[in-house]
Amino acid sequence: MRTKASTISLLVAIFMACLCENMVLPSTWKVQEGTGNEITDAKLGRTMKGDDSEHKVQHTSSCYNATAPLSMRRVRMDFSTEVVQNEYIVVFKDRYTTHARLNFISAALNASHVVSWSAVPRDNPASDYPSDFEVLKITECETESITALNGHPAIRQVTPQRRVTRTLKHVLETEETKENNDGEPCKEDDGTPCWAHPENWKSPRAMRRTSLSVGGAANFWQATGRHTSRRLLRAVPRQITSVLQADILWDMGYTGAGVKTAVFDTGLNEKHPHFKKIKERTNWTNEKTLNDGLGHGTFVAGVISSQADCLGFAPDADVYIFRVFTNNQVSYTSWFLDAFNYAILKKINVLNLSIGGPDFMDHPFVDKVWELTANKVIMVSAIGNDGPLYGTLNNPADQMDVIGVGGINFEDSIAKFSSRGMTTWELPGGYGRLKPDIVTYGSAVRGSGLKSGCRTLSGTSVASPVVAGAVTLLASAVLDRQWVLNPASMKQALMASARRLPTANMFEQGHGKLDLVKAYQILSSYKPQASMSPSYIDLTECPYMWPYCSQPIYHGAMPTIINVTILNGMGVTGHVVERPVWQPYTPQNGNYIEVALSYSPNLWPWAGYVAVSITASKSAANWEGIAQGQIMLTVESPPENGEETPRRSTLKLPVKVKVIPTPPRNKRILWDQYHNLRYPPGYFPRDNLRMKNDPLDWNGDHIHTNFKDMYEHLRQAGFFVEVLGSPLTCFDAHQYGTVLIVDPEEEFFPEEISKLKRDVDNGLSVIVFADWYNTTVMKKVKFYDENTRQWWMPDTGGSNIPALNELLAPWGMAFGDNVFEGEFKLLDHKCQFTSGTSIIKFPQDGVIIRQSLKDQGYEVVKGQTQSMEDIPVLGLHQHNEGSGRIVLFGDSNCIDSSHMQSDCYWLLEALLQYTAYSNLSPMFSEQESLPLPPYDGLPTRLEGNHLYRYSKVLEAHLGQPKPRPLPACPHLAWAKGDPLNISAPSNLFQHQKLLSVVEPVIPNILSKRDNPIPRIIQEGNPIWENRNSGNVVSLDNTGTVPLLAFISVVLVLGFFAYQLQKNRNRPARRKRPRFRKSNKLLERFQGKVPAV
Repeated sequence: MRTKASTISLLVAIFMACLCENMVLPSTWKVQEGTGNEITDAKLGRTMKGDDSEHKVQHTSSCYNATAPLSMRRVRMDFSTEVVQNEYIVVFKDRYTTHARLNFISAALNASHVVSWSAVPRDNPASDYPSDFEVLKITECETESITALNGHPAIRQVTPQRRVTRTLKHVLETEETKENNDGEPCKEDDGTPCWAHPENWKSPRAMRRTSLSVGGAANFWQATGRHTSRRLLRAVPRQITSVLQADILWDMGYTGAGVKTAVFDTGLNEKHPHFKKIKERTNWTNEKTLNDGLGHGTFVAGVISSQADCLGFAPDADVYIFRVFTNNQVSYTSWFLDAFNYAILKKINVLNLSIGGPDFMDHPFVDKVWELTANKVIMVSAIGNDGPLYGTLNNPADQMDVIGVGGINFEDSIAKFSSRGMTTWELPGGYGRLKPDIVTYGSAVRGSGLKSGCRTLSGTSVASPVVAGAVTLLASAVLDRQWVLNPASMKQALMASARRLPTANMFEQGHGKLDLVKAYQILSSYKPQASMSPSYIDLTECPYMWPYCSQPIYHGAMPTIINVTILNGMGVTGHVVERPVWQPYTPQNGNYIEVALSYSPNLWPWAGYVAVSITASKSAANWEGIAQGQIMLTVESPPENGEETPRRSTLKLPVKVKVIPTPPRNKRILWDQYHNLRYPPGYFPRDNLRMKNDPLDWNGDHIHTNFKDMYEHLRQAGFFVEVLGSPLTCFDAHQYGTVLIVDPEEEFFPEEISKLKRDVDNGLSVIVFADWYNTTVMKKVKFYDENTRQWWMPDTGGSNIPALNELLAPWGMAFGDNVFEGEFKLLDHKCQFTSGTSIIKFPQDGVIIRQSLKDQGYEVVKGQTQSMEDIPVLGLHQHNEGSGRIVLFGDSNCIDSSHMQSDCYWLLEALLQYTAYSNLSPMFSEQESLPLPPYDGLPTRLEGNHLYRYSKVLEAHLGQPKPRPLPACPHLAWAKGDPLNISAPSNLFQHQKLLSVVEPVIPNILSKRDNPIPRIIQEGNPIWENRNSGNVVSLDNTGTVPLLAFISVVLVLGFFAYQLQKNRNRPARRKRPRFRKSNKLLERFQGKVPAV
């Protein structure tokens, strides 16, 4: 007799077999020429070679090892980037033939007597056409050559050629490891620290651009509340197209026909069985092959247009394959530029880029993306896999003219890996824009395998082709109205039709989840118009409007800035007519708020912006309530399609805010944003030296990006946090209790130092969180490129300690240049000190906290561990009665979410109790007071650094940087209100719709079969495909009643049969047929939905 446990075990085995067959996961990796730097996985039976050596990987399709859970398997990607020595991209102001380009270059260089130069050959399909750039190799007088080239009237700019290397490694990883791996010490196999080998400093985030796949099904079961409660788990669908109801459009005869779609990736093998309309394969790399050696490009193309097994959205689309990555996962900026030019020549309609990087200042690349979209190429791009940290958007997905796509799982929760907004282009002076634009499924999605069959991947590079395939399908459905199709109108339709996720905010989900059917309804009757993103401003709506909804406005506060994107579906160019108008609603207290507007007068390509600054009026200093109004603006574009008058669109942007009385001074904190610098444009290293895989500081150091958790803790503690995006001379110190200066990389103006001294004397308190700084360590952590033999030197340490010491000099305080790490306790609280600095100078009557730590700087330089006693890490001081209080702490990692091992919000709150209320905690007052040891001298700036190139404070002067003139403080021009004596709409979200759009009824699918579709699409839908989480579109209800009657009869008969069988007294051995029946049911549904 079979026991219950063994039966369950067998059922689980059957389920795993079904799951294995559906997911087709490769479990065996055979590596040829595997010498050195190999990664071996005994459980999975695979070996994959390391970073830069050529290798050949063979896949064998066998069942995935059940002993390795899916949650433990993912693809880890390492990246490196470098400037190619002596190579430069010369960008022209127009397109010229090769002969003309070389003549311009010769004229410019001959005038400077430069003769050692040559054009780098570019053997690709675009070489036969005029181009707007050339790649030069200059071997002498590089500075003079660049100056001469920039002075030529036909040349726009000269930038270095860059190379990016991407390396995929398949690893096992537990859920706990994934969540905590950033805190693990960085060690080599022999136990030596990572920084002993400078060549190891490579970023897992592409400093330029790379593929954005996470790989495997490792991240499928990711939900924001996965540890909080039990819930029903949903099965992984076999076809992503069925989840998004693409079959509805297929049955109407729309399958992508007539649309040209480009895939920029790793190529595609010839005669792949999943594709029938590959119009052209082109290679833009230096390898002589068109085939995909990695499988990523094949997967992406399959999600878009596969017609067998794992279906794509547009099987009849004309697909153009652009191979821009080598099998060693290397690419160059110039390869993309040539490929983009060719895509314009081929009149591509939709272009998918499952790549990205944080460098939004790669001007040739960004400019070319603008040129692409200006030519009506609808570009879809992944926002990145750097979540859940905020401020991690990748370029080009963060551009206004590109559809930026984030990822969700099949539980409709934001995937943990999906990058979050805001955009960081505008920092530190302003505030970021709303991104991503839209989200869709990016976890455990099935797509085409390298040579045949299907595989499962996760990542925003999976979500991106889902949207690109949907866009291709939508474009084919409105080909009869293709005059309305452009990058702006498609984005407008996707945004207006998206279904909002109830628990995610705007910087996680954008406008919501892709709704393919509703997007088709909108496009079918779309009228060219302008719109805004977001379409309304409601600072009372949480969680969607986070962080705006997390803190009410009040009189005297720094203005709240909301950057709104204007999408212009009327034309590639346009302009704002006159000035936008602020109209407060009189019945809804609109007179209690003031609004200032700055905007882009010209919209190109397809987009612009309006920055809305909001504050409470003086009359609202003691008032509390809700105030509302609206902003009116008109966009105009030139006439098209035989029209005689310009196109016009008048937009209304509703505004709703909560106003409270001005809080007391001691509850108000001012965050110094002005003195934070990040990559790009310079190399600013991470604050945690052990993070060798993520050395760049690129998240903006903003309270709503990598300091988000700290901000929320302060708000819960009752403090109000405001952001200063201008010098310290531009705020009224009488309004604030504490200024928070955290991890500054920027220099300080002399006027700022003087003004802060006066402010502290008048009662303003200051808290400084510093970070490591040591010129020897900085030289040790520089990047070295073995190919070009170049070093990339950091321009400062984790923090600019020399500049901070100048700011603190009036009070006799200073930080040192030793680097320490370790863990210590204050009372019952633990604190992790990670790559911080110590205090070497402090007033004798101040409170000094000393701890025992490891000398990390000695470990970096010497490779040996050394412990130190009585290291001063924290200092608290008040100069005299009535003056403000000053606090110094040597490390910011415990309040920075980037690589936090454990937080010290408890410490920050205790320090704020001291600065705001003069309450000195016993954890500080009970410490023994000892004088500081003597020091050899203050830290000095790194000789030959180039901080002046990126600084807002410094400028070059005869080889010696000096401070610039102090800029004027920004003064906003508050709009004069034009009051409206009408009631405001109660629900701003539901109130906003695209103008002049009437959603049509979808026609009967049975009457539109003109375009036959592949048989695989016509087969019956799996159980999952009948699930519709959005608006249900009823196509044919004639069979509904009989179907319900049949189901009811089956259920009743089944119930009686169950009761009869239950009451029979049968021998135990007769349970075997019941199991065979279950087994037959499983076999019957095998290949449709593996039940969970």
